[in-house]
This record gives sequence, C-alpha cells and structure tokens, in this order.
Amino acid sequence: MSPKSNRALLIAEACNPEWVSIPLEGWSHSRAIASLTPAHLVTQIRNRDALLRAGLVEGRDFTAIDSEPAARPAYALASLLRGGKGKGWTTATALSAAAYPYFEHLLWQKFAPRIADGEFDLVHRLTPLSPTIPSSIAQKCRAAGVPFILGPLNGGVPWPAGFDASRRREKEWLSYIRDAHRFLPGYLQTRRCASAILIGSRDTWRQMPRGFHAKCFYVPENGYDPERFTTPRQRKAERPIRAIFVGRLVPYKGADMLLEAAAPILKSGAMTLDIIGDGPQKAQLAQTIRRENLESSVKLPGFVPHAELQKWLVAADLFTFPSVREFGGAVILEAMAMGAVPMVVDYGGPGELTTPNTGFLIPLGSRTQIIEHLRRLLSDVAANPESLHARSESARDRARRHFTWQAKARSVIEIYRWVRGLQNDRPNCPMPIPDDA
Repeated sequence: MSPKSNRALLIAEACNPEWVSIPLEGWSHSRAIASLTPAHLVTQIRNRDALLRAGLVEGRDFTAIDSEPAARPAYALASLLRGGKGKGWTTATALSAAAYPYFEHLLWQKFAPRIADGEFDLVHRLTPLSPTIPSSIAQKCRAAGVPFILGPLNGGVPWPAGFDASRRREKEWLSYIRDAHRFLPGYLQTRRCASAILIGSRDTWRQMPRGFHAKCFYVPENGYDPERFTTPRQRKAERPIRAIFVGRLVPYKGADMLLEAAAPILKSGAMTLDIIGDGPQKAQLAQTIRRENLESSVKLPGFVPHAELQKWLVAADLFTFPSVREFGGAVILEAMAMGAVPMVVDYGGPGELTTPNTGFLIPLGSRTQIIEHLRRLLSDVAANPESLHARSESARDRARRHFTWQAKARSVIEIYRWVRGLQNDRPNCPMPIPDDA
C-alpha cells in the first residue's frame, strides 16, 4: 500500500442506503470516500441488514455496533415526547445525543487496539451531523496520535422572526434553549481535539467559536448520487409551466404558502403544480385545492419513494420550495441535477445551494411578503418560460460539478492529506466562506 494512502476508519452511526435524510447521507458519503481510499465503516446495528443487501461484507467493509440497550429506549422516549410523528426534531436530537456516547463507548472498546497498532491513519465521524453531539473519541484519538476529523456538522438555523406559530406547531420547545448545548461536557473538548472540522453550512460556521476556525473547512452537508438520477431531461419549459414541491407537509416547509401564491396562475392555466410528500398539512392542502377549484392543475399524490422521485423531477420546470428553515436541502440538488430550476427562500441551506444563475432566491420576510414575492416570480416565469432555459442548464452543471458525493469525497481526501502532513498547503473549501460569515 502506498505510504500516501489514507486508511480511514469512518464512523457513521446513521448509514442506510434504503432510507432517506441523514441515514442516506451517511451511506452516500461513506461509500464515496471508500471508493477513493481504503476505509472501514462503523455503524449502528439497525443498518446491518441493509448494508448486507447492498453488497458490503461484514468484517471486511463494515462493523455493526449493537448499542440498542441505549438507543431503543431513547427512541421510544423521543417518540413519546416529540409531540407527533415528524415533529419535535430538537427533542429527538437531544435524546439521540444522550444515547450516542454508549455507541462510541462500544466502538472504542472494539477498535482501540487496532487504532493503537496503526491500522488506521485517521478516524472520521460522518454522522451524527448535529453540532450539539460531542465525541469522546476525539480526545482518545489525539492521545493515540491519530488525527480525528469531525463532520460535516450542520444544524441550528435560527427560526426566522414572524414564524413562531410554525415553531410551536412543530413542537420545537427545546429550540428555545438550544444554545445551551455549548455548555455540555465535551463540547469544547471535541473541537479542541479534532484535527479538522467540516462545516456543512454558513449558519454552523457562525456558531463555531472563532478559536477553531483555522481547522474548519466548508463542505456542504448534502450531495446527490448520479447513479440514482440518470434520466436525461428532454423537456424545455413552455406554457403551462410545470412546478413541483417535494418535502414534508409541515408549516415551515411552505407548501401552503406556495399554493396561496400560485393560485391565480394555476387558475389561469399558465401553470401546473405537483405537491409531493406527506404530513399533517396534507388534509389542509387538499381542502384548499377543492375550495379554490384547483383539482385540474394541482396533484397531491402523497409520499413518493426516493427511487421514483426522478421521474417527477425530470418532468418539472420549476422546483418551488419556500421553506423558511432548512438545514441542508438534498432534494434541491436532486432537482437541479434533473434540470428543474429551484425557486427558494434565501435562507439556510437552500440559499447557499442556489445562485441567481441557477435559480430564483426569495428574500426572507414575513409570510405575506414571501407569498407576494413568490407570486411575482411565478407570474414572470409563466409569462416568459424561456427565462428558465439557461438556468436549467446552469443548475444541472452546478449540481454535477460541485455536489455529487464523489466531488465531496475528493475534497475530503485533500483534508485527510492535510491533517496527516502529506501536503503543506491548506485545502481550498469547495465554496469559500465569506469573510463576514
């Protein structure tokens, strides 16, 4: 093996190719890294069967840690306290944080001798993504002389003013005191002992104490897998414009704002809209569609499996997603890769993934302001469908150049080389963080 190879121990407690959100990110990121450098994955036992079905060999490619004695009661308690399915994410994260140390305890018991023997050149924790969850392994790796990389970390986008009612409907009670996590044991120690910290968003960068900025790298949380999105786009935008929304049907995602903004354009026949997803707002949206006589222009098919999503996206011209509090936004990248032009609120992850050349950015404001701005943009696009052609090409190019998991993995490998002292120059961030961030 070349002395410049990076033998990496990858920690992804959440890692599952058959699920979505963070487990799919853990899977996609870890496999992309493993395609470029020798790596062994450590994950939680609940992911074991899916990894075997995906063709990984237990023992050779991955190790599954059975932390269920802590994880199972934490999950049950989170389900009880979060206030409903899909709600109370801060509560769920807090309880996961309480269970996670046991996972790392078991991991260290199993891998400490191998780390001490020099089997791995570095240890990289990919998930959990939350900046609130410390890692005891960081200090242990430092004592063993093995670099520890943390991240990408992402989360903590502040709730915007004027949307407190949505915050309460989401049962986000703990979000009011979220910043208290900085005083938890291990918060500073994890960052102090890490050799590099990957930052998944500018909001997370702003949360990072300045003393650690020198070892932080801006690596956006999300990516997309070209092997899952292969259908070539044949359509060019024309009237009626085809718009699509994909996401949980909850207040802060904004499907109700989209429907209100688009209603006049939908009634005129200049636009159609597919609202993909499920959640507590579905019944309310269906009622609005009936009341406004929009059945002929709006589809509400409910949940669509991730494997079937591309056929909806490739048929769309616009990806309309006025979420007011989004950490990442993987579905935006998937839409861009299919040539659907994003129209998003310029806040959080969507505002970082979209540029004026690739989509439309709606200034963050009150609910009324967002609806009015969204309606103007939709009206302009419906009147000038050709305005989407160049943006569609640019969106696809941007997604393919910067946001495939392979592109992210190449950036991470450069960071591996830097922490090991194999290159003197600090790797460039894929998209530099502004000086005022």
